Amino acid sequence: MDAFYASVEQRDQPELGGRPVAVGGRPESRGVVAAASYEAREFGVRSALSMAQAVRRCPELVIVPPDFTKYRTVSRQVFDLFRAVTPLVEPLSLDEAYLDVTENAWGEPLATPVARRLKQQIRETTGLTASAGVAPNKFLAKIASGWRKPDGLTVVPSERVEAFLQQLPVDKLWGVGPVTARRLRAAGIERLVDVRGVELERLRRVVGTHAERLQQLAHGVDERPVTPHREARSRSAERTYPEDLLDLEAVRAEVERLARRAAETIERAGVYARTVTLKVRYDDFRTITRSQTERDATRDADLIARRAGALLDRTDAGRRPIRLLGVGLHGLAQAPGPAAAVREPLLWELE
Repeated sequence: MDAFYASVEQRDQPELGGRPVAVGGRPESRGVVAAASYEAREFGVRSALSMAQAVRRCPELVIVPPDFTKYRTVSRQVFDLFRAVTPLVEPLSLDEAYLDVTENAWGEPLATPVARRLKQQIRETTGLTASAGVAPNKFLAKIASGWRKPDGLTVVPSERVEAFLQQLPVDKLWGVGPVTARRLRAAGIERLVDVRGVELERLRRVVGTHAERLQQLAHGVDERPVTPHREARSRSAERTYPEDLLDLEAVRAEVERLARRAAETIERAGVYARTVTLKVRYDDFRTITRSQTERDATRDADLIARRAGALLDRTDAGRRPIRLLGVGLHGLAQAPGPAAAVREPLLWELE
């Protein structure tokens, strides 16, 4: 969906049409932008930007508090349209999904007419626009879906995959965030296709164990199927504070509270975690994560809180003001104890 939350608000409040709109918290209460209209994006207003910065960039910005009940209602309408066409729908969020339409209810032999019809149905049903990417695999379809927003449709047929890949910067690779992109560019790897020619060991020194996977993607290879029912790969709890935290004991108390909240979520889900991740955002908006993985999975709240507290020692807590803290639990398992292999953190978890 295009600028989903903001577009819903512009639809429901016609006076907001054509105006720069941001959905999120108030700037005076340390709010952040959850979604920005395309008019606001012209001023550099983006999701996850602090609302205070957003207002500085766009003084005419209209701030609307989020209404997630309304957004979920619209999301259900859209996903009902998806599932009427194919059962192979893999949600990524309220407003985004992968669809495998190799076989579909309309009997269309090609995916492009399916995408066009779905876009039209979405517009007729919700009054909103969506952008679609049509490609042989998930990696390429994801990139294509953002190629011509808003209301876009980008098709990458098999015979044009190579030409499409040649246009892309390295940060279009799945899992390559801003920090990893800077590392790759510092190593002279500017374009996505440049990853192909890098000696594997050298690439590992830059991106770790994900080097082989990135080289596959750089060739346009992605064998992941569309999976309708995905189990959550992580649980987390975090909070942005109205005033920066500087006192170390206060920070420790908050980390313990968040760790216990995260432990409660896996207790309710009936799963166990091997990796504990601490997220810290300083007052200058620099965000770091620190992770620690054990061989044995657990959901013991005391143990999880101790591990999260130990990770705090690997930060500048107590020396630098902190505006956000979070504790995440990863490597989820259905049973306690060891497993044959432990998943390493994803690239964005390391950033």
